[in-house]
Amino acid sequence: MATRSDAFSQPDTATLTWHAMTSAEVEQSLSTSDKGLDTAEAGKRLLQHGPNRLAATRKRSVWMRLIMQFHNILLYVMMGSAVITAFLGHWVDTGVLMAAVIINAIIGFIQEGKAESALDAIRGMLSPHATVVRDGLVREVDAADLVPGDVVQLVSGDRVPADLRLIKVRELRVEEAALTGESLPVEKSTERTPADASLGDRHGMAYSGTLVVYGQATGVVVETGGRTELGKINQMLSGIDQMQTPLLRQVDKFGRLLALVILALSAATFVLGVWLRGHPPSEMFMMVVALAASAIPEGLPAIMTVTLALGVQRMARRHAIVRRLPAVETLGSVTVVCSDKTGTLTRNEMTVQRVVCAGHAFNVGGVGYAPVGDLSIDGRIIDSQHYPALALAVRAGVLCNDARLRVEDDLWRVEGDPTEGALLVLGGKVGFTQDAGELAWPRVDSIPFESEHRFMATCHRDADGAPWIFVKGAPEVILGMCNRQLGHDGEHPLDVDHWRRMATDTAAQGLRLLALACKQAAPAHDRLTFSDVAQGYTLLALVGIIDPPREEAIAAVGECHRAGIRVKMITGDHAETAKAIGAQLAIGVGKPAMTGAEIALISDADLRRVVMEVDVFARASPEHKLRLVKALQEDGQVVAMTGDGVNDAPALKRADVGVSMGLKGTEAAKEASDVVLANDNFATIAAAVREGRVVYDNLKKFILFMLPTNGGEALVVIAAILFELALPLSAAQVLWINLVTSSTLGLALAFEPAESGIMRRRPRPPAEPLLSGFFVWRVVMVSILMMTGALGLFLWELRTGSSVETARTMAVNAVVMAEMFYLFNSRYVLAPVTNVRGLLGNRYVLVAVAFCVLLQLTFTHTSVMHSIFDSTHLTPLEWLKVLGAGLLVFTVAEFEKFVIRRTPLATRVAHV
Repeated sequence: MATRSDAFSQPDTATLTWHAMTSAEVEQSLSTSDKGLDTAEAGKRLLQHGPNRLAATRKRSVWMRLIMQFHNILLYVMMGSAVITAFLGHWVDTGVLMAAVIINAIIGFIQEGKAESALDAIRGMLSPHATVVRDGLVREVDAADLVPGDVVQLVSGDRVPADLRLIKVRELRVEEAALTGESLPVEKSTERTPADASLGDRHGMAYSGTLVVYGQATGVVVETGGRTELGKINQMLSGIDQMQTPLLRQVDKFGRLLALVILALSAATFVLGVWLRGHPPSEMFMMVVALAASAIPEGLPAIMTVTLALGVQRMARRHAIVRRLPAVETLGSVTVVCSDKTGTLTRNEMTVQRVVCAGHAFNVGGVGYAPVGDLSIDGRIIDSQHYPALALAVRAGVLCNDARLRVEDDLWRVEGDPTEGALLVLGGKVGFTQDAGELAWPRVDSIPFESEHRFMATCHRDADGAPWIFVKGAPEVILGMCNRQLGHDGEHPLDVDHWRRMATDTAAQGLRLLALACKQAAPAHDRLTFSDVAQGYTLLALVGIIDPPREEAIAAVGECHRAGIRVKMITGDHAETAKAIGAQLAIGVGKPAMTGAEIALISDADLRRVVMEVDVFARASPEHKLRLVKALQEDGQVVAMTGDGVNDAPALKRADVGVSMGLKGTEAAKEASDVVLANDNFATIAAAVREGRVVYDNLKKFILFMLPTNGGEALVVIAAILFELALPLSAAQVLWINLVTSSTLGLALAFEPAESGIMRRRPRPPAEPLLSGFFVWRVVMVSILMMTGALGLFLWELRTGSSVETARTMAVNAVVMAEMFYLFNSRYVLAPVTNVRGLLGNRYVLVAVAFCVLLQLTFTHTSVMHSIFDSTHLTPLEWLKVLGAGLLVFTVAEFEKFVIRRTPLATRVAHV
């Protein structure tokens, strides 16, 4: 037993590559042996290196999350106004202002959802227990107590508890998809690999968090805790800040600019009123508060949240679950989608696509594990019963097989090795099922697959009692056993060159190869031994197997291309396989693939130059994926990243919108993502992009509807101050308009259906401002129209002898009536609404208008509202005047559309 703690210290892993060392070198470096450490030594090393667990991160408290909801410059202005109105004793205005602030903060707090827990999910992947050799005895310990130098034993079903250098292996296969993206379990050995080997090619290592699916092994712990490959991903995650979405950046910039304009305008107005007009400061301050309240779009945060939430509901119906609300809109602005291959673009179900047999190359139809599909030659469907050599090859694949094909609730699944499952599915397609084979050809004995031999053999007896031996395995191994090949007219001498050419041709298509052979003979002894499979076999077929692309993913990639979105495949799989799948999906056609090793060799500046020229990236590690996402973002792209493994988590978190898989994805990937696909289907991403564009369009329509209301109110107050008029709108009345009527009406625009051709236009530029020049013109024009109606009615009523309260009630109703009519105008930016579809096409608009009418009747004709807002009753004639103010806005807005549609400007208008 190793006990030399004084001589031991953890080697510098920056200079040591464990996978490139022999087992003996690893044991010597870590001062250990196959008998393990003694308990005392393990205790000393535990003190030196710490427990084998990932460090927890400190999370924001609930109170801090709530407080941060108030960190908004527009809310600062409102809170400042509320404090000063309270100081002046205007409690109603104070209450309304603070109510607006608190409502917005609560909505934001609720929608933020649960805090990030990606690191917790990764920590949950660590094995809670481990079988370790201590003091020369095998015992079970807490995985957190493992230290470098411990000798760990693995069996099928174990989760690897730390990074291990394997020293003994027996048929070990490890599922590493979550860590490397490799679609099949990886065969392990004790051989060392080159120092520059990628993570997925280090066959002498077993990594923390991966799953043993077959076999047994013994390994030496070389890294624990944060120094494992899983720990490195954990550290990458903790160092990545959540990216702010394009919409939030635009709204933040817009809010800051608007706040500065409001503050400057309010200060100038205050100075003008006090110094030049001689108004008392307290009176002028209330006017300035009214001005600020009128100009601030108090309803914008709440309506934006509700609009996004409606988008969440629509996406959920399309199997996209949104975890972070702004991600809804971000999908609509995506310019590049970086997709994982396995399970997202492909089915994650290995499928036989090609069988080379008896001088023919048979193409196999159907995808996935459902045994449905035809066999064809050059597009001509054939009956396998007319091809005896093919039928025997299929039989060999079904009989020489340890997997099981089962169906539950109409869903086919494979228990066991996915490659063997693909052979069972092929048998089902030609009518030779596993159950029928076991009855007619019972198994007598077998030699299981071992990585050092790379083949499997089984012995059977046919219906006549004649013995057969079937073998399957790596083509080069099976070819060495054969001296004959089976054709349509019987057996012939083996043409090795032909089979090597066919193997090269099949592999060039990205297919994984298996060879099938048989010998009509019994074992030399009672049991099947290696001497029985040394020679004398007849080669039956070469089988090409691949994880095929989803048919719907092919269509979805095409839809993304038509929408101006680049699709890039980033996978841990081999370059040839990735290129073959990419060609079927129209990704990277005619372009070279780039490997992780090549990414590692170039600088960040060079990567930025080439990242938009390459669409297929293979053998990519977590660091490579993260660098690719960063390079795309630095190039000005809005990036969506899809993935399902722990290795995808850092890139998912860094991307503008991370999309994880709900069915086969790891918890770490889900928690690091913004959107979870409930059906693991790339086609859902294209549907979600469409919904994201609809959300953004409707948000801009809402802003285009809302800002003229604020602008009109602000102009009314400014005009009153400049011309020394009584204030047409009080601060409380302004907030009633902005928070109640404007928000109620504007909410209907969140339900607007998609514009025609929404997925045929290019993504909007990331730097595009929230308001284009045309939108600014529209806002100014409608603001002036609303100001004209409200101020005109206010002055008219005062001139005819009405009270100030009645004149203000008229002004409030004039603004709201104009809003109701302008809501119909806002449904289409340029198209006319003077038709049945324009007026009645959105039932939510009709409901909102009806509800708003009830609100205004309540505002105008109830004593409670009179006491709060100083409103008064209006006569039918006065209501007709209010109706006229609304018709003025509607008529002029439709005429403006009519004029612009007939000018070249129409083609340059913003794309909603």
